[in-house]
Amino acid sequence: MPLYNCSSTAAALGVTPKWLDNLLSHNNIDGVSKARQGVPRRLSSEAIETIAVANRLTVGAGIPLATALDVAKQILATPNHSVVLSPGITLSVDMPTLRAIIARQLAHAVEVTPTPPRGRPRSGL
Repeated sequence: MPLYNCSSTAAALGVTPKWLDNLLSHNNIDGVSKARQGVPRRLSSEAIETIAVANRLTVGAGIPLATALDVAKQILATPNHSVVLSPGITLSVDMPTLRAIIARQLAHAVEVTPTPPRGRPRSGL
């Protein structure tokens, strides 16, 4: 299973790296590798799907991000990718289509977002 860096993920999802960093800093999302300070985070496909669904719920429906993340986790945990919000109201996600979109955007983002070098720049001697 491939892991993606934050800059590629942000580019693929159409969000800023700062937005993604804040989201990951303040929320626990399965599939996000967290190491010590200075080690870049890596995100699994499942984590990216959770973030994508939450972002679409926030942007498309105006749901607060913390609530959208909870709903996204519930949706992705069910086999039919839907959750009953109340009697008569069910929210469902077309995951095959969303996965295809995310895969296409990630493939492009990996090509256009270089991994920044770590450490201090070399001196110009």
